[in-house]
Amino acid sequence: MALPVAGQRPHVLLVMTDQQRAGYTSGSGFALDTMPFCDSLASAGSLFPNAYTTAPACVPARESLLTGRWPSAHRVTQNSNAAHAWYSKDLLQVLRSAGYRLSFTGKPHMHPGPNDFDHYAGPYFHAGGPQRDREQHHFDAWLDHLDFGVAGEPAPFPLEAQLPYRIVSDAIADLDAAAGHEGPQFLWLSFPEPHNPYQVPEPYFSMFAEEEIPERAHGPEAAQAKGGHWAWLQGLFASKRPGYDDEWRRYRANYCGMLRLLDDQVRRFVHHARAALEGDILVIFVSDHGDYTGDFGLQRKGAGLPECLVRIPLFFSGSGVSPGQVRDEFVSIADLMPTLCELVGAPLPDGVQGRSLLPLLRGAPGPEAEFGSIYAESGFGGLMYGPTERPPLHFSYDGHTIDSLNSVTQSGRSRMLRRGEHKIVLHSNDTGELYDLAADPGEVTNLIDDPAYATILHELLWRLAQWMLRLQDELPRGTYTPKTSPHNWTTSPS
Repeated sequence: MALPVAGQRPHVLLVMTDQQRAGYTSGSGFALDTMPFCDSLASAGSLFPNAYTTAPACVPARESLLTGRWPSAHRVTQNSNAAHAWYSKDLLQVLRSAGYRLSFTGKPHMHPGPNDFDHYAGPYFHAGGPQRDREQHHFDAWLDHLDFGVAGEPAPFPLEAQLPYRIVSDAIADLDAAAGHEGPQFLWLSFPEPHNPYQVPEPYFSMFAEEEIPERAHGPEAAQAKGGHWAWLQGLFASKRPGYDDEWRRYRANYCGMLRLLDDQVRRFVHHARAALEGDILVIFVSDHGDYTGDFGLQRKGAGLPECLVRIPLFFSGSGVSPGQVRDEFVSIADLMPTLCELVGAPLPDGVQGRSLLPLLRGAPGPEAEFGSIYAESGFGGLMYGPTERPPLHFSYDGHTIDSLNSVTQSGRSRMLRRGEHKIVLHSNDTGELYDLAADPGEVTNLIDDPAYATILHELLWRLAQWMLRLQDELPRGTYTPKTSPHNWTTSPS
């Protein structure tokens, strides 16, 4: 399918969710029909079931989307230092130079702020956002009271108080106010859900019954068997919230209800955008990272680089996208920025590490040498803590409050590579993991020392080293200019 000519660039609608685990929709093989509208968009476009985040944490992943760089390069390796992002030019600057009107509504958690957009509605976070009336005020106070936990009853507020509804209402108001604007628009909806607190109103609370929830791969015993950060985090949950794991089915049921609520609001906005905007629209749907959803007896994210945290939903639908594609290439959230650069005809800024997926969206094959493996990172440096250590945290060891991203789970460094059905994770404390995902999708049998996997281990280590060489930061650029390749496909330059 042809790219619209210059001057007729498509409107881009970027829908981003927070902490949405891949594979939790009927269209991606899940047993429950959680997101029928988004599944319909995906089936009409190009779906990437092997999409990965660069790091299973909000801000590092979002900075990768904006800069096309992995955290070790853009230097935002934790949620607290977005202001220190390192790059030459970000996605917003590229799109503005290409004539796009920039609109943002929702949860930011990134280095740009209100002054970087033509329209900015927010910030929305997990305990609330801009309040238009008393009911929204009371709802936000109730969210805060949940303390990022799991609600055992339906939210005692109407749908209109929920953050996704409010975000879409703000985005619709912006679209209507911009009626008559000439030129393409970049419309970014950033939902705080399905991140905890896990809650929904009726009818979503009862839409997916606890007894219908598919079985999980394993419980707390798996985290304890892994040891290290895993055992520490599971023990922290158990000590601060005794009996928390008994509610894992309710947790998952709420999570599925949140997905359906999101789906209805995405439908609401897409339909309005189609009616309000003249010209072609490209819809991109992505999440920043996944969620344990009870696997390992854990909630949220924090320890390790398991598939449930690093795989993310990703599809493109609409203008310039070949319909009905299910692409098996391994791709990254860092690939979105260079894809949009090529879409609008802008050169890649210096230091971009991701790859343009535009040829894939048009139906071209993805070379195995380029897309046969994928890499992700975790940790902000220093030494790794042991499972019995109790250093000072940004919250108390006493009481109910907990944050799974903290000094213990994030200290040190971990690097992951997946190729085919095999996966390796190396840690800075001289330990590692190797999994055969075909036989062990739950990642509980570590084969790193199994002599039967020595050849596979060698191959994965080689590929991991190649990825780490590829991602060495090229900034700042000096006098000499490195050789570049089309689409930034560095292992397939021709």
